[in-house]
Amino acid sequence: MNNKNYGKLSVGGQAVIEGVMMRSPNRISVAVRNPENEIEIVGWKFEAISKRFKILGLPIVRGIVNMGEMLYWGVKTLQISAQIASGEHAKQPSVWSKLWSAISLVFGLAIGVALFAYLPLYISGLLNLKNQPFMFNLLAGLIRVVLFLGYLIAISMMKDVKRLFRYHGAEHKTIFAFENGEPLIPERIQKYSTFHPRCGTSFLLIVAFAAIFFFALVDGIFYSVWGFAPKPIIRLPIHLAFMPILAGISYEFLKLSAKLSNDNRFGKIIVAPGLWLQKITTQPPDNDMLEVAVASLMDSIKDISLGHNMKSKNNESVNNDVE
Repeated sequence: MNNKNYGKLSVGGQAVIEGVMMRSPNRISVAVRNPENEIEIVGWKFEAISKRFKILGLPIVRGIVNMGEMLYWGVKTLQISAQIASGEHAKQPSVWSKLWSAISLVFGLAIGVALFAYLPLYISGLLNLKNQPFMFNLLAGLIRVVLFLGYLIAISMMKDVKRLFRYHGAEHKTIFAFENGEPLIPERIQKYSTFHPRCGTSFLLIVAFAAIFFFALVDGIFYSVWGFAPKPIIRLPIHLAFMPILAGISYEFLKLSAKLSNDNRFGKIIVAPGLWLQKITTQPPDNDMLEVAVASLMDSIKDISLGHNMKSKNNESVNNDVE
């Protein structure tokens, strides 16, 4: 499977349960191994909102929009992959099943906010640093990074998560091979790295470090205007309200650092922490996993490629949910 005719086509993706989601400029596809060891593919036509409305393609704004879109598609494809991997994709989910999924998502988000957003602010507040914006946010940021690393290390020991991280490695290797014009054959793809500078894991680390300086500025402005520093319980909603802007800034930094990583030593230095983090979140895949990643990639670019012989179950509208 030769991809030298595709040029510098931009692709990205994420690992899902027993599979990989890939995104090209005009299509999103998810490929998953079902219980019969067959590769099932579901795909949607896709056009980023930032491409449809020029104002949403402006720097920083596009990062906010992209974060929202990818959060939506990430959750959606994870749910679909779970159904396919369990052999229940053909079944219609019950109302209670949908309700339980929604409750689980909300509960998970609440736990995440409490652990990674409020707890670091609370601990910093206990040390009487509330009137020192930079030191307050420096300590909160370091606590947040330690908690994040501890969380990743803990879940990486789980059997199912280890497989997910191997599919993450398959996604990265396949994208690297594609970007280098390599024939998309598992044996040829294996030589590529599982570490990619544009990885979403790197993005989360950038957000964590950028938050130290960004929220120090926000808190400093608050202190200058109102003459006092808010308590952690008040700081939390203020920080959450500014998170989209922080994500937009971090997105621009990620794109710049990924570009510079190929050009100079400084670029390689600034992407290094994200690549180190991927030693936890990516693992070497086997050839079967690479086959799934290739199937997903080829389906995502099929409208602009010479085609392929994988059978795809398609939903051609981005506005319709696949259940």
